[in-house]
Amino acid sequence: METIKKILKGTLKIFKWLFISILLLIGLSALYNISLPKSSKTIDILSKKEKAMIAEAMNLQRKLGKEVFPEWGDSITPIIVYNEKYAFLTGYSNPPSGWLKMPNREFRGKEWEKVPDDDFYGVPYYRQLLSDPNINPENFAVMVGDRWVATIQTKEYAAVKFYNGFRNELPPVVNLIFPYRTFWNMIMGTAEQYIAATLHESFHAFQGTKNFEKFADAESVARLEDEYPWFQSSNAEGWREEINLLVKACVTDDKKVLSESISQFVEMRRQRRENVSLSNELALYEQQREWLEGLAKYVELTIGLKANQSQQYDSFEAIRIFPDFKNYKNFEKYYTRQLHEAGRAASHDNENRFYFTGFLQALVLDRMMPDWKNEAFHNDAFLDDLLEKALKNSSTFNLNS
Repeated sequence: METIKKILKGTLKIFKWLFISILLLIGLSALYNISLPKSSKTIDILSKKEKAMIAEAMNLQRKLGKEVFPEWGDSITPIIVYNEKYAFLTGYSNPPSGWLKMPNREFRGKEWEKVPDDDFYGVPYYRQLLSDPNINPENFAVMVGDRWVATIQTKEYAAVKFYNGFRNELPPVVNLIFPYRTFWNMIMGTAEQYIAATLHESFHAFQGTKNFEKFADAESVARLEDEYPWFQSSNAEGWREEINLLVKACVTDDKKVLSESISQFVEMRRQRRENVSLSNELALYEQQREWLEGLAKYVELTIGLKANQSQQYDSFEAIRIFPDFKNYKNFEKYYTRQLHEAGRAASHDNENRFYFTGFLQALVLDRMMPDWKNEAFHNDAFLDDLLEKALKNSSTFNLNS
């Protein structure tokens, strides 16, 4: 009996301290959340860090862009970043007014003014006050005059929007203690992740330059998202099988397994579409969104990984002073997390699924048909089409990619 009492007493003591620890963590999280910013600190000019991240994105594209995709890096894409009040244009001298929302070429904005008493590493940059914060350049690609421009929120404003938006979606009490910063840091907490995300949008500008018709069609079909059978069980199960086969093809060291996995993937995809009576329009929607967003995701992650692995790559000097920039040393871990997330893409009941499935197909194409990028902008070439083509010639397989 004494032994039982001692065990119970010890157990209660453990639960007591565990309960106290949980209360302390909740209290600390709530206090920490009080300090979360509700608006950007720097509004009417670009901060030193924002400038450095933009310059590093341009530097990364210039030095490693062509290693990721042919011709991407021959010319550097201008970049617009925006916060809750201003849009800023860099890498573009004497720009014409406003911007064109693509692909429908809707004119937005007004005249760009040179930012007074400030510069972008020795050259002018431009800004305009947003008359309506909901009418902004968005995170994509636009045209200013006759030039394609990448567009993205400032990192600071992206964090503010995340904190405010997520806080409003959570139930009372939970929204007071949720670890917002920790969650944000997993998504885009480091400078390198933001820089890579900027180049995701830069690649959209490249897609528009290389084949506007294909780009425009692939963006226009985003309207079909609400019609797509995300929750249909046979569709979801088919997607899980397809993704498992793509992941298997990404990691195998056996050419036969690679070939068999993709052969099964092609057949599984055909069967899934047939089983759920997917219309030709929605089947094409899958392909177009994988091409548009999946390729951009591939570029985003691949260029960061190349910077991590390169012995010769020199980052832009001004970015090196910031503590959260680690010269891509941690990017391989981020890449691995994203690869694991890609393996769970079937759980994404929205277009995020296509970002990851397109990314996986591009990785497999690197292993099966190293010159696939030369065909990626052909009107009739989507990623799964190229995989089918690659199956016909196993002599091109390169498992070191």
